[in-house]
Amino acid sequence: MKVLLDIKDDKALHLMEVLKSLPYVKTKTISDKKALLMEEIKEAVQELNLIRQGKLKGIPAKKLLDEL
Repeated sequence: MKVLLDIKDDKALHLMEVLKSLPYVKTKTISDKKALLMEEIKEAVQELNLIRQGKLKGIPAKKLLDEL
């Protein structure tokens, strides 16, 4: 299982030490930029799923490109 945690900087060091001490846990620190990108992709996939379910109206690609 993979888990992404958002922890205040002043508390993160202690928690990372605890997690690293557990033999069954692997830790990897990612940048704020990468975390933001991951969150935006997750939101986009959720929005796409809502569009496919008919719960949200999508924008045709041609209209989107015309706006650019």
